[in-house]
Amino acid sequence: MIYLFRFLSFWPLRVLHAVGAGLGWLVWGLSASYRRQFRANVAQAGLAFEVARPAIGEAGRFVAELPKLWMRAPGVSCLGNVQIDGREHAEHAFSQGRGVIFFGPHCGSFELGPQALAELYGPITAIYRPARQAWLARLERLARNRANLTVVPASLSGIRLMHKTLKANQAVALLTDQVPPEGLGVWAPFFGKPAYTMTLAARLALQSGATLLPVSCERLPRGAGYYLKIWPAVSGLEAPAKSDLLHAVTQINLAIEAIVLSQPGQYLWGYARYKTPRKETL
Repeated sequence: MIYLFRFLSFWPLRVLHAVGAGLGWLVWGLSASYRRQFRANVAQAGLAFEVARPAIGEAGRFVAELPKLWMRAPGVSCLGNVQIDGREHAEHAFSQGRGVIFFGPHCGSFELGPQALAELYGPITAIYRPARQAWLARLERLARNRANLTVVPASLSGIRLMHKTLKANQAVALLTDQVPPEGLGVWAPFFGKPAYTMTLAARLALQSGATLLPVSCERLPRGAGYYLKIWPAVSGLEAPAKSDLLHAVTQINLAIEAIVLSQPGQYLWGYARYKTPRKETL
């Protein structure tokens, strides 16, 4: 499989995205449960289906672009086709001296985001949950760890490393819109409905004083590249609300909502965001 990924990495991005769009629509046509979940989440967000419809093809584009993002040769920049906006927010955050927590949703090219941020503001530590398939977990390890980007599994040792990273006024990166295992989240509103939401980003911010910076990485049409946006810092975590974990998590969810509404055609609407968490511990 690694050899197939390497072969596909030489294809032009516009071709990969075209093939991926077809893959996305194929999955849509074959899975009734996926269609129901997609429509239900779009409706919960208060959007018309037509607004989110492009996300069907974009889900396939996400898969199709992975070979190019993961198999990029060491030393080759990923920023050649990336437009960047909002750098002043990151520069101000780092000037505070308490570290930066970059976070975002499963929207657009969330695989490219950490790579680009690592080139701009590395070293960065990112946390992830390894794939269950052995071959994919191995590929993830090989592809995601890069110069200035350290990817660690969601474990106690990984969380300790993130605390150490922030203490050194460096950055960490997380996807905060996935359902964590039972005991690692709180029920917080997401588009007006309670969703079990991870507390890790909020806890890191409250304990370290690090700045929470939302980030999005939107795909541009016809394989033209990407638009990386660093959004203004999450506010409202000052005293007396600083100790309120639920308040902090809710503010993070509001920032995620804003990103999703800015590009509803690139969010993974098919994800079961409101599901009951599984039982698992770090």
